[in-house]
Amino acid sequence: MGNIKVIMKNHCCEQMKLASTLNCEQHKNIFECPDVLINYIPKFNEYGIIIHDGGSAILSISYCPFCGKKLPESKRDLWFEQLEKLGFENPSEEEIPKEYSTNEWYKNL
Repeated sequence: MGNIKVIMKNHCCEQMKLASTLNCEQHKNIFECPDVLINYIPKFNEYGIIIHDGGSAILSISYCPFCGKKLPESKRDLWFEQLEKLGFENPSEEEIPKEYSTNEWYKNL
């Protein structure tokens, strides 16, 4: 990741950490591995249950399915708002600042 400092995520419980970690010798992608149940997207600080249907779909969640703790609010809308303020019209198709590819962008908000 070069010079970008990434904020490490402390998940709410050990089960959440295990369910969102790819530790598999057979699969290289979380969406292919049936043992990975949760997708954590650092740049949005967002959790979702993986829908294992051959694609990359997730169902966003607000509470941990294991310990019941409220999860952080997604920063997805704020991410788009911040990039729009910087002049980006379609961030998924434009080259955006590197910190917006990680969770670094919201560190000082």
